[in-house]
Amino acid sequence: MDTQYSPLPGAPAETADLQMLQLLTPDGELVGNDAFTPYLGLLDGDRLRAMYRDMHLIRRFDQEATALQRQGELVMWVPLAGQEAAQIGSGHALEPADYVFPTYREHGVALTRGLQLSSLLRRFRGISHGGWDPRETNFHLYTLVLAAQVPHAVGYAMGMARDRAADPSAPEAATVAYFGDGASSEGDVHEAMVFAASYNAPVVFFCQNNHWAISVPTEVQTRVPLAHRARGYGFPGLRVDGNDVLAVHAATRWALEQARSGAGPVLIEAFTYRMSAHTTADDPTKYRLSEEEQAWVGRDPLSRLEKHLRTAGLADDDWFARLAAEGDAMAAALRSDVQAMEAPSFEDAFRHVYAEAHPLVQEELDFHRRYEAGFADSEEARA
Repeated sequence: MDTQYSPLPGAPAETADLQMLQLLTPDGELVGNDAFTPYLGLLDGDRLRAMYRDMHLIRRFDQEATALQRQGELVMWVPLAGQEAAQIGSGHALEPADYVFPTYREHGVALTRGLQLSSLLRRFRGISHGGWDPRETNFHLYTLVLAAQVPHAVGYAMGMARDRAADPSAPEAATVAYFGDGASSEGDVHEAMVFAASYNAPVVFFCQNNHWAISVPTEVQTRVPLAHRARGYGFPGLRVDGNDVLAVHAATRWALEQARSGAGPVLIEAFTYRMSAHTTADDPTKYRLSEEEQAWVGRDPLSRLEKHLRTAGLADDDWFARLAAEGDAMAAALRSDVQAMEAPSFEDAFRHVYAEAHPLVQEELDFHRRYEAGFADSEEARA
């Protein structure tokens, strides 16, 4: 594993030579770190179990969504298997006032923001362009255009900073822009980081480096660790073990603290692995070896935290069995919700073009109705 790492400008001095932040080994043992361990202070047994519960439920959700797609209930699905720690660890570090700009794979972050999981599937069933109201949870709609959400996050963060400057009583808050290693090569990310640095925007760039941009490996995307890119823009960049939920949580809390306090943007590279396909339309056996996949099985984020919970006496067989039953019940309810989803009528598309009625749209709707009515005689003749 590549463990090159960039120093952390603005971070405690003792982290300057840190390579890859890890607080929980694959065997579930805690690793002390003077700079980042204090950010775990709020994680008592209840919170650690809550993190594992979320990781387990979102993996079970992912499995059920994949099955629904294979059975024709969804048009497509984007799996997250292997990236649960990166998403749940960072999601648990957020405050309600923070605003998240996801890609199309942040199902775990959505769970931590309180979204009803079935709402995530409305777009993948092909019946909605969204599926939820972002204002209710400060979790933006999924972005299918690669990297387009990153400039949006910076612009929103700049607005947050202006609001706070105008009203000091406004809550300290930041945005988080999630994107992958492939998206990091898009111009949108570069431009967003330039603006974030220039305006000292309160934004955390959270890159889930899962090693594969569909079929393109990371080493083709960049010659240096992605965390190093922050240096060129003049703000901190750190690489964290993305399969270590505790390290991700601590790093994200630190980064959000930096951003909210006015210290400016931070880039986090969560070094993880996509254990399944890019989407259900993808076949990873065409471009990667099974030996590579097996090597990462031993770094499974769920197994890592489970070992720690058992060793520390924080969870036993009964607790894990109850959680498994909860996951199965959730999956059954999810299946029922999806199968009950009805497609909107074609006329609904005309109703959502503008907030208020528009004569041109009404004219097009009238044309559509006349067009449909023109088939009535043919239908009657065939009958």
